[in-house]
Amino acid sequence: MSEIRETLFRYLTLLQLIPRSPGRISTPVLLEKLQERGFQIEARSLQRDLRDKLALHFPLICDDDSKPYRWYFDREFHCNLPALDVPSALTLVLAEEYLRGLLPPVVIGQLAPQFSDARRLLDDMERNGLSQWAKRVRAIPNGKALLPAQLEESTWQSVAQALLEKKALDVTYLSRSREVRKTFTLHPQGLVSRHSVTYLLATVNDYDDVRQFALQRIEAVALSNNAWRESKGFDLDDYISSGAFGYPQGSGNVRLVAHVEPQVAWLLAETPLAERQTLTLLSGTDWQQLEAEVPNDQQTLWWLRGMGASVDIIEPQAWRDDIRINAEKILSRFNKEPAGA
Repeated sequence: MSEIRETLFRYLTLLQLIPRSPGRISTPVLLEKLQERGFQIEARSLQRDLRDKLALHFPLICDDDSKPYRWYFDREFHCNLPALDVPSALTLVLAEEYLRGLLPPVVIGQLAPQFSDARRLLDDMERNGLSQWAKRVRAIPNGKALLPAQLEESTWQSVAQALLEKKALDVTYLSRSREVRKTFTLHPQGLVSRHSVTYLLATVNDYDDVRQFALQRIEAVALSNNAWRESKGFDLDDYISSGAFGYPQGSGNVRLVAHVEPQVAWLLAETPLAERQTLTLLSGTDWQQLEAEVPNDQQTLWWLRGMGASVDIIEPQAWRDDIRINAEKILSRFNKEPAGA
């Protein structure tokens, strides 16, 4: 009985590991993932499981154009293991609403079957009072959100495979700063979605420094014959916390002191600007003094600029001067006739 149970669990695990089209997973990778989960199985036995067992009962397809063979399910195949419940379905609907404003359409398309399953479940719950769920669920971004950058599906597939399987990529990349196309080999180290752009973090050719590459500017990509090189000591969380995505103006943090009006103070009391933050009521007014240790980057400065007259920066002096100069430029433009008027 234990052997039958183990075989059943192995089949269930395989079904969970194999992606829907356009995803693919090779037989060696499947074998490795099964072994990581404690299933002792040989390559030939795995091939029999796929070809002679599962493929007879599920829309399982083998891509045999090149070796190693890769497996996938028909895109329209719906199978939830385990079954989706109502709270999970609502969570997926909210996630879809939110992610549509952040991730490229091709990435959202990868999750389309799961999102469809969630909507279908909720649509079938008329007796449960959820027939009007679509009118009751929304997710909106904080502030103005730009539309996600367009991304080729083949680019996403290659980047995802290279990142997860530790493979190098040969790419043609459009440099934004120089507006020229460059061809080189990337060694993926991480992936970060920031606002409406997704970035691949990678080292280039034989260099060791990690750089950022916007996926929508990758014009051609293919798995490289060069061996993937790991960036020793690289940690994704440390990289982000260092301010790499905040356009740093200097190393370390700065002490921010500002006077903020009541509405801003309320906002920052609920959603702090930093881990180390205090708000103190100013004598004789309903404004409060904000003190916080924040990154020395343009991202924080831009946020403060957006607060306009609701924030009066005291320190650092460089930021106070920046906002004053920016305000003077705006006023000078208002004092001139618009171009073409």
